[in-house]
This record gives sequence, structure tokens and C-alpha cells, in this order.
Amino acid sequence: MNDKELREIRRRFRPEKNNIMGIRGCFVNDRNEIVSEFYQPMLQCSQEESEKLLAIMKKSISGGLGSNLVDICFEIKQVMESEEHALLMKLNKSELKDEETVHTFFQKVIESIRIDGNYVILLASDNYDVFSHNADGTKGESTEVYSYIVCSVCPLKPMKAALSFRNFDNTFHAVSADSLLCPPELGFLFPAFDDRRANIYNALYYTRDISQIYPEFIERIFNTPLPMPATEQKAAFESCLMETLQEECDYETLRSVHTQISEMVQEHKETKQEEPLTLSKRKFKEVLEGCGVSEEKVEHFTKKYEEQFGEDVEITPSNIVDVKRFEVTLPDVTIKVNPERNHLISTQVINGIKYIMIQATEGVEVNGVNINIR
Repeated sequence: MNDKELREIRRRFRPEKNNIMGIRGCFVNDRNEIVSEFYQPMLQCSQEESEKLLAIMKKSISGGLGSNLVDICFEIKQVMESEEHALLMKLNKSELKDEETVHTFFQKVIESIRIDGNYVILLASDNYDVFSHNADGTKGESTEVYSYIVCSVCPLKPMKAALSFRNFDNTFHAVSADSLLCPPELGFLFPAFDDRRANIYNALYYTRDISQIYPEFIERIFNTPLPMPATEQKAAFESCLMETLQEECDYETLRSVHTQISEMVQEHKETKQEEPLTLSKRKFKEVLEGCGVSEEKVEHFTKKYEEQFGEDVEITPSNIVDVKRFEVTLPDVTIKVNPERNHLISTQVINGIKYIMIQATEGVEVNGVNINIR
């Protein structure tokens, strides 16, 4: 899925926009036992309750593609034979009306995750009448119906008993201890919405914390190779640079790498391309060559890249570079720089001592006080 397709599905999660008849759920206690299974019809919810429920479900398709949202790809054999894919297809085709299938799914989820405290598993089914668009921007004919399910696994936060003030009668009333439904820790959408139609060979997996991808859940529900978390991608990329560049891994080289990748991100944003930006091994090779890295080091980097990520794996830039942040750190000092002004810093060796040099023309403050440099 690309950003445009993702935005199109996200817009469905409003009371007046979707065909979600109700939310199926499963309450699980802190011992990983099912306390209850339930079905909440949307027609029985108030406007506020509907909006809040849909907002929770929408969170499972939030975040950035390639970081919080990861493509899950099924092989042809899995689609034809695997019980994992068959279960997802049965959930979708039945529109969550098959009680036994829903219960089986809940059990598989519970067996695959460990969340501190109580939590709930929520499922929603929607049918989206996909319309084409005319040249004048008006809605054209319906091309097909996209049927999909969304799953959200949400912690329940215990609330303490308290006093509540009711302004309609100007009195305090006791509020008993209860549980608050929190945003999902993980979830998914199936099937994917590619080229504005259902793609049963893909699912879109969500994790709130990009350093925690719940590998047992992915293995149990999808039975596909585990994607590398964004935080691990960053660490692996930095390791590639340090181990392969060695003496050429200096400030100017890393500044240039950051600048070039930031420029790619900016250009992709300005040209409003629908497909998310990813960087391949070949693109990283071009970046290093543009930084003046020697041919030998570049070749060493490409081999190390294959070992860490795989030959054909492409990386989302935001997983390895924060284009809005540039820092230089020492054990006792941290220097934060506007990325567009990182040329103000340089390194130098004076009388055998290494220094970080910062151009300071004006506006220098110490604890909020302007100072002169003499």
C-alpha cells in the first residue's frame, strides 16, 4: 500500500463513512485467560462512543509505512494451503459472523502475545464500495467492493476511584474504579488495499513501539519471515558504516550522508509521489560515492549491507536518519544542530588534541545570557 491508498482507508473510520455494523471483542485478564467475548453493535452506540471506538480501530493503520506499519507478504503456497491465511480469509468472508472462527482467532492471538495487565482484542469488518473519479473530480461508477478486517490489541488501564463534579446539579459524585481502553499496542489490516483493490497476498501490520514487533504474534497469525524492527535497522545501518568505512568514517562523511538522504526525502515530498520512498543497496552505494568514499570501502559496505539486510531489501529513510535532527555527542557533551546548518561544525586536531569547532558569529548565550567571545 502507498500513502494515498492508506489515507483513503483511514477516511473510512468515521461514523458516517463506513459500513461497520459492530465491533467484536475479547476481554483477556492479566493471566492471559478469556474473561468474556462480546459484540457491540454500532447502532446501539452514541455518536461519541462510535467516534471513540472507530478512532481506536483507526490507530491500527496509523503511523508511517515502513516503520510503525509493515507489509506482511504471503507466498503463493501459503495463500493456497496455509491454515493461517485460510483463517484470515474465513474471518473476512464471513464478515466476523462465524462465532467459531472468531473464537479460534482470539485463542491464537492470546497464545502469541504477553501484555502486562488486562487487554482486549477488537475486530471490525467493513465493505468499501470503491468508486472511480471523473476528470472533473466528481464520483464515477463503482469499480468493486473492497472487503477487509481490522484487528486492534488494546491494553486496559485501571482507573482509581475518584470524585466527579457534575455541573448540571453543582454536586460531587463518587466515580467507581474502572478500566480505560488505551490505544492499540499492535494490530493489522487484511487484505491490503493495493491499486484500490483487495490484495490477499499482503496484510498491513501495525506496532505502536517500533522497537517491539511482537515476533510470536507475526509467526502465529501470519507465519511469515519476521521484518527487522526500525530501531534494529538503524543500529544495523550504523554498524555497516562504522565497520566498513573505518578511518573514512569522519564528520564530513556522515554529515554528507545525512544531507544527501535528507535531500532525497525532501524531493520525494515535494514531487508528491504516491509510492513511499525506500533506499536500496545501489542507492546507498551512490550516496557513499557522492561523499567521496573510496571504491574499496564502498564495495565493503555493499557486502556488509547484504549480510545485515539481504541483497534486495530496501529501507525506509526515516528508519535510519532523522531528517529534522542532527546531533554530535561526546561522553559529557551533546551538540544539537539545525540539520540545514550542520556545515557550521567541523573537526580539527591542534597540537595533537582533537577538537570540535563551531562557528559562532552572533547570538551566543550561556544559560539564557548573551555573551561576547573575546
